[in-house]
Amino acid sequence: MSDPAIARVAGLGIHPVKSTAIRPVERATVHPWGLAGDRRWMVVDADGTLVSARELRELFLVTADTPETEPGLGAPLRLRARGFDPIDVVEPDTDLIDLRMHSNDLQGRPAAESANTWIRDVTGRRDLRLIWCDDPTRRTFDRDWALPSDHAPYTDSCPVTLASLSSLRQLNDWIAQDAVERGDEPPAPLPIGRFRANVVVDGAEAFAEDGWARLRIGDVWFRQPKRVDRCVMTTISATDLSSTKEPIRTLARYRLADQKTWFAVHLVPEGPGTIVVGDEVVVD
Repeated sequence: MSDPAIARVAGLGIHPVKSTAIRPVERATVHPWGLAGDRRWMVVDADGTLVSARELRELFLVTADTPETEPGLGAPLRLRARGFDPIDVVEPDTDLIDLRMHSNDLQGRPAAESANTWIRDVTGRRDLRLIWCDDPTRRTFDRDWALPSDHAPYTDSCPVTLASLSSLRQLNDWIAQDAVERGDEPPAPLPIGRFRANVVVDGAEAFAEDGWARLRIGDVWFRQPKRVDRCVMTTISATDLSSTKEPIRTLARYRLADQKTWFAVHLVPEGPGTIVVGDEVVVD
């Protein structure tokens, strides 16, 4: 008899260019380094340092698609933004350059100058460059949670992030309750997109995912090495670019540990496969 499912996949998301719009998909190919097409591109400044929506929230208004997010797309990457003509970008064969993403020293290949110009025009930043991760296995992790076989492209940390709608409902309840206690009008519930997860599940108890050391989604096994500590990026609306104190204010009250606020978990695939919306989630 198989183990009972404790949740199901309610949504899957791929982010072809780091910090650009989330692209929902019905199914995703899983590699040991993450979901196919996820965060293989990122934007950097003239020094090769990551520029994300933390510093440049206009990146949220860029829609990036690949054949993984738009089957039949006739280009490796297509960029769109309202008021601008779309541009197709090829995977470059330029020389590798050194990059810096948070505390990580990485490498990547610069895209054509036409892609850089497009990004600069859309965002208003004249120092930006678009970079492609040609080989996710080049990156390893010098962290206590990591194994030598762990790799990822331009994710902040582990290859995959999982978030729970049950946990989000609890968080939104806390936000509303605390607003009433302060005498404020409760805000509209936050969408799960604020947390930019690859896998969204529903059906388990709130924050049960914190304790899932190893789990199976469909036929693919994952290990869960750590939770996700959240940053100011979660306070920015991806639709109108406005920001508030939530969810960080409320997470700091209910989900504070080691001076960090926590929501969602990181996953590392134990092998390749395919996951689909509706797949069962089984915990080892």
